[in-house]
Amino acid sequence: MFYSKKLSKETQIKHCFFNRLGGKSKGIYKSLNCGRGSLDNKKHINKNIVIACKKISKSYKKLILLNQIHSNKFFLIKNFKFSKKKLIGDALITDQKKIIIGILTADCAPVLIFDNKLKIISAIHAGWKGAYKGIIQKVIKEFKKRGSESKNLIAAVGPCISQKNYEIQNDFKKKFLKQSKKNKFFFKNIKNKTYFSLNKYVVSQLKEFGVKKIDIIDQDTYNQKNNFFSARRSLHKNQDDYGRNISLIMIN
Repeated sequence: MFYSKKLSKETQIKHCFFNRLGGKSKGIYKSLNCGRGSLDNKKHINKNIVIACKKISKSYKKLILLNQIHSNKFFLIKNFKFSKKKLIGDALITDQKKIIIGILTADCAPVLIFDNKLKIISAIHAGWKGAYKGIIQKVIKEFKKRGSESKNLIAAVGPCISQKNYEIQNDFKKKFLKQSKKNKFFFKNIKNKTYFSLNKYVVSQLKEFGVKKIDIIDQDTYNQKNNFFSARRSLHKNQDDYGRNISLIMIN
């Protein structure tokens, strides 16, 4: 479990970035796999989700997760009735107390945001596609639409794949440079190979929209020693599937 120092100072909320330790799953999903979209045993997944939720709240039944699709779509949770209806998108925003909102990742960056004046929280799934499409900007614009000021926003960028393990192809880089020449800052060339820094790209977008209080949980999900699930590591190991890490935030 990992915590943002900046968010931890805020007594009105609870949060946590989880790795793969402390759950019930077996095999390649060992052990805290919270990915309902994985091929893991569903009973194990549900038990793992309860374990994670109980770390921050007794009301673990009030959890909202998304069917994530690497988009720029978010949901504003207001008087939400818990049902089996699937929310398809990549970010959640709420000002409701005792509702846990969460994001699942396996190399992508989980981003948690808190407005400590208006008491609004958000959980964002920021893979390169969602970040490129503007999921972070859209969430912050919604905060500001609801009256937030940049000085009151605190953001934590959770564990994600590091630049040294994120090799990309030339068309990937061209896509980003076409968006903005400034994006060349997020790429590094080593021995005729190109690498991308996802967390620096995410942080730059937060800063672009005025967020100054930013924490980075500098943990590489690809590095097996850090005990995170990693889609890219699983691919390199020729595994058929992979587990998902969960990140949670709640207003007390």
